[in-house]
Order: sequence, then C-alpha cells, then structure tokens
Amino acid sequence: MKEKDTKQTPAASSENGGVRTQTVEHTTATEAPTSPPEVPQVERRNPNAPPVPPARERRKYKVSETPPPPPPPPKLNDYEPIIGKAAIDELHFLARHLRGKTVKMVNSTAVGGGVAEILNRLIPLMNELEVPTKWEVITGGNDFFEITKGFHNALHGGEYNVTKEILDLFQMYNEQNRQRMEFAEDLFVIHDPQPVGLIRSKRDRGRWVWRCHIDLSNPHAEVWNFLRPFVEQYDAAIFSSPAFTRQLAIPQYLFYPCIDPLSEKNKTMEETFVQKVCEDFGIDRTRPVLTQISRFDRLKDPVGVIQAYKLAKKYVDCQLVLAGGGATDDPEGAVVLAEVMEAAGDDPDVIILNLPPWSALEINALQQASNIVIQKSLKEGFGLTVTEALWKGKPTIAGAVGGIPTQVIHKLTGILVHSVEGCAYQIRYLLTHPEFAQQLGKNGHEHVKENFLMTTNVRRWLVLFQILLGVVKPARPS
Repeated sequence: MKEKDTKQTPAASSENGGVRTQTVEHTTATEAPTSPPEVPQVERRNPNAPPVPPARERRKYKVSETPPPPPPPPKLNDYEPIIGKAAIDELHFLARHLRGKTVKMVNSTAVGGGVAEILNRLIPLMNELEVPTKWEVITGGNDFFEITKGFHNALHGGEYNVTKEILDLFQMYNEQNRQRMEFAEDLFVIHDPQPVGLIRSKRDRGRWVWRCHIDLSNPHAEVWNFLRPFVEQYDAAIFSSPAFTRQLAIPQYLFYPCIDPLSEKNKTMEETFVQKVCEDFGIDRTRPVLTQISRFDRLKDPVGVIQAYKLAKKYVDCQLVLAGGGATDDPEGAVVLAEVMEAAGDDPDVIILNLPPWSALEINALQQASNIVIQKSLKEGFGLTVTEALWKGKPTIAGAVGGIPTQVIHKLTGILVHSVEGCAYQIRYLLTHPEFAQQLGKNGHEHVKENFLMTTNVRRWLVLFQILLGVVKPARPS
C-alpha cells in the first residue's frame, strides 16, 4: 500500500469543552491490499453496554501524591521461564571475567523516559552478577535543561540558535557536576549529551563509553560540532541504530535498547485489574481502543495522532487514549499537553491522561486493553513504547523513523506509516481485519523476545566491558 505523504499541519483550534482530559489528581502473515477496501458502515457501540456518561461527569482517577515503594527487582533466575536456563548460565559465565571491576553509569534523570527505565533494571542485574555498578544523575537548573532540550531537538534535525552564552552555560553545569562527583571506577558509561562534558575527568583512569540514545542521522551542524570534540575523547560510542552513527575517531558499537518483561509495565496482569483501570479512566472496552503512550513531546506527534483518529472515525467506531507525562529534564511537556487538549476539542472519545512517573501498572493495563497501539513519532531514538506494545502482542502502528523500523518490520511485526492519512488508513484496515492484526501481534512478541529484552542487553554490556578492558578481543573479519 502506498501511503499519501503530506506535510502535517497543526489541528484547528477549538475549545476544550467536554474532552475527557484527565490530569491526574494527587491525593495521598498476510499482506494488506494495495488499494483501500470498501468504506464500511460506522460500527456503533454495543446496545447492551451501559451508557457512557458525559465527559464532565466522569470521576477523575486518583493516585498517591508520592511514589509507592518500588517492588524488589527480579533476580536473574526469575527470567528463566522466558529465556531458558542456558541463557542465564551464559550471563554468569561472561560476568566471571569482570568480577572485581567497578562500573559507573551517569544520565540526566532518575525518572521519566526510557534511559531511566533501563538503568533501574540493568543496575541490579549487574550487581547480582558481581560486577559492582553505580548510577548517578547530574543536576542542573531549568536554564540547563532548557538548553539540553534544545540540543535534543537540534540533534534530531530541528532549528536552534546557538550562542556563546548557551555553550558556556552548558559547560558550566557539566563542570559543576564533574567537581561534585567522584570517578574512581574502572568503567564509565555516560548517557546522552547532557553529561557529555564529564569526560574531562578521564585523565588516565578507567575506560569511558558515550551511550547515545537519540537519532543523530541528521544533526544540527553547530550543535554537533560543539559536542563532537567531547565525544571523541571517549574510548567508544554506542548507538541504537546503524543510521545514527557519525564519522568519529573512536570505535562505535550497536546496542539495541530493551525492556524488562518482569517489570510492572510489562508483566502479565490480571484481567480484573485491567478492567478496573479502564473503568476508572472512562474507557468503554466494548468498543475499539486506540492508545498512544509517550511523554507529551512534539516529536511524538500526539496532535497528529488525534488527526489520524478523527479521519479513521469517519468509517470505524473507536476511542483514542493519549497517556503520558513528563521527564524531569523536559521542560516542554506542559506546553505540548495544552496543544493536545486544544486539538482534541470537545470530542468525548478522546481521553487524555497526564500520569505521574510511577504509573507503570496503569500504563501496562492501558496497553493490555488496547486493540491497536500507536507510536506516530516524527523523530525517535528507539521507541521503547513500541517494544512494550509488541511484547504484549498488540498490533502496532508506528512512524517509520529512528530505531522504530528495527522493531516494526512492515506488515510482519507491525505497520509503518509516514503521514496522518497513512496512519488513519491503517487504523481502519486493522480494525476491519482482526485476523491480520492478531498475526502481527504474535510476530511482534517473538521479535521482542529474540532481540530486545533486558537479559540480552546485560549480555551486550558484559561483552563490551571485556573488550574495553582487554579481557577478550573483538573478532576481525577475515
């Protein structure tokens, strides 16, 4: 099928009247046809279902004002039913050569975003394997994180006005963090551009790795030229896709990000809990549910998702759930959330949820309840929300950008789209071809199991650390 690639324009403004905008209150395989099918009649909601109350009458979902105590992290043996005993034994074997070596990982936020989620699970597993690993988070004022957000967008190809004042401020905060931290470990992993300046502490101590989680395929030249001299002082760089790599004077490695199948966001859930979450949020499970879960970020294109939903709904009945929140290093979230609310207007079937970072169980339930999961990103590093949806066996429609095509193999493990119109058509097609949708979900689950689980990520780190320390040497092509 050829999708219509058009430049996407902002949705028309409208009042926020009755849109179900639920900002959380805090209290304590076969191929799809190449031409569109006949336009079906709009499917109406089940006449036996209880009436859906007006948006304003729905009770708001309440969560604790503070995060609940985190559950204890799983042990390696807990993964055996998923990956098998041989894979667990391999991890112990690889770690044996690294015992006594210490690791420090540094990023810019402890909550919100895929990097923090990965580190929350990776660190305990490394320590269980007797490779002592610490995690530190850099600090900074709002001015610093506004700059790093600007860098983030610019490295994805956006415009940015680089000034000497901005560059000086970035280096000042990096230097403050460098002076505050200690660097006594054997291996250092610095995640993304925010803390890249910590490399000034390298001197003769340890081996340093820069782990880039974002798409550098078309970076803003001025921003990249500023960051590149820092990056080339590292001993290696890691990217999430071959397309993201740059010409560098240091070795580069490919690491896929990953999810933890045993985390609260990905574990198997009781149907009763899924149903309760849907009832709390006012989701009618007798009708198709479309869901996009991501922070409120223009690069995730939540407004474009609303536009696609409105086009699809002319032909098939459905509801749209946009669930997300913010990260502590992303100051734009509130502005984008307001844009999303305006685009949704007074449509009672658009449910907007501004969730706190500790809503993993609710997010899991929303994905489990979805008929289709959407991730219509305009730019993307890898897109772990796609990984989560595929793991749950959900038919997934996603933007053909960044690392998403590594996960979504078009018409095999999911559907790739390039436009609002293409997304709308694929929503229609999957809702009217449930057998094809179900097969996509099965294929997607197996793809994640083979390539994108936390245990595979641990294995890659163990091998790379051995290479960097000279324990083993990488194979040379013959």
